[in-house]
Amino acid sequence: MTRKLLGWGLFGLVVVLVLIGPELASHSPTEPVARPYSPPGTGGVFGTDRLGRDVASRMLHGGRPLLLTSLVAATAGSVLGALAGIFTALAAPRHRWVEAVVLRPLDTLAAVPPILMLLLVLTALPGRAGLVLAVALAGLPLSARVARAAAEQVAGRAHVEAAVARGEGWGWLIGREVLPLVAGTLLADLGLRFVIAFYLVAAAGFLGLSTSSADWGLLVVEALPGAALQPWALIVPVLGIAAIAVSVNLTSDAVSRRARGLVA
Repeated sequence: MTRKLLGWGLFGLVVVLVLIGPELASHSPTEPVARPYSPPGTGGVFGTDRLGRDVASRMLHGGRPLLLTSLVAATAGSVLGALAGIFTALAAPRHRWVEAVVLRPLDTLAAVPPILMLLLVLTALPGRAGLVLAVALAGLPLSARVARAAAEQVAGRAHVEAAVARGEGWGWLIGREVLPLVAGTLLADLGLRFVIAFYLVAAAGFLGLSTSSADWGLLVVEALPGAALQPWALIVPVLGIAAIAVSVNLTSDAVSRRARGLVA
């Protein structure tokens, strides 16, 4: 119970702080406010970076686009993967072609390393839409596999077989017969996909493909050359990324434990 409360509490605190961050920032993310590499207290709570910009203000401005981009990409990949996985679990026993048509292309997609996927898609489609598409494509195949494995455990139950015998449509079968029983598993998987999406979006900033001037990945790479002079410019964005990853993982673990009880 303590771990569960800690996960939800930390998750809620971090999300609220990130979402209202730009309103709390005292400076623009691009405005020099003091000498470069000023220590904490001189140019802001966490000092300044190599151009004299306030590190705390840049963190507060950069968190919201990073969080929302990751959330949209993870949700898109998980929803599409869940539909593909549940559909395959229900249809494959009666139609052998379904697995070859639906899952094999996703297996091929899974063979592409996520960073390579990021570079390929952003080369063809620069900007936030390309970033969302790349991260969604990176997570979709694994979400489909998780959804299929979860749906196969309930696809043979009597109420599902009865619905199939009544001739119910795919929308009914997926939405009313299977999804309520596997929703917990899919939510836990969404938490994991979100953490991976968060890392990938931050990695895009680290690689210079950021869509924000204060992306936390960009803050990390910009702070590296002066880490010995002003370590807080590096430590703060790294801790921010870690705080979100840990809080989402703790929350996802709690959802996963509850989901195991439902499916059983």
